[in-house]
Amino acid sequence: MTQAPRIEPLPPELIHEPLNWLFAEHYRHRQLCQLIERVGNATVLLGDEAHEILAFLRHDMPLHVIDEEDDLFPLLRRRCQPADELDAVLGALSAEHHEDLDRARTLIAGLERALADGRPPGHDQETRRLFTDFALHERRHIALENAVVLPIARLRLTASDLRSLSIRLAARRGVLLDPEGVEAAS
Repeated sequence: MTQAPRIEPLPPELIHEPLNWLFAEHYRHRQLCQLIERVGNATVLLGDEAHEILAFLRHDMPLHVIDEEDDLFPLLRRRCQPADELDAVLGALSAEHHEDLDRARTLIAGLERALADGRPPGHDQETRRLFTDFALHERRHIALENAVVLPIARLRLTASDLRSLSIRLAARRGVLLDPEGVEAAS
C-alpha cells in the first residue's frame, strides 16, 4: 500500500491565482521543514520520508526559487514604490535563496549517504544540526515572504502582471494555458 505524500501537492487550478499559488507553496515548504526535522532526529532511517525530501529538494525547491527570482521579484521591483522599502528585503531574500540551494545540496548529500549506509542522518550530531538549521532558516525565510513580500505583491501587482506570472509558473511546470486562462492539454 502506497502512503500518501507528507508534502501535499498543489491543486493545478491554483496556478490561475499565482500569489495564492506561492502562498500555498510556502505551506508546502513548512511541511518540508517538519519532515526534515522528523528524519533528522529519527533514531532509525525513515527511507520513504528521506526520498520525499530528496524529490522536493531536487525538483520543487529549485523551481520555487526560479519562480521568485525570475518572475515575482522583478515584477515587484518594477511596481513597488519607494515607500514600500522592499528593495533591501528582496536583495536579502535573493541572497538567502542562493544559500538555501547550497544548504539543500548539503542536505541531499547527507540523505544520500544515509540511504546508502542504511543509517539515520540523526546518528551524527553535526548532521542532525544541519537538518535542524535548514528547517529553522527555511521557516524564517518563508515567514518574511508571507508577511512582507506577498502582501505588497497583492497591493502593487496589476492584473496583467498576475496573468503573466500565472503563465510563467504554468509553463515552468509544463502546463499550457490557453488565452482565456483555461488549462490546455500539455
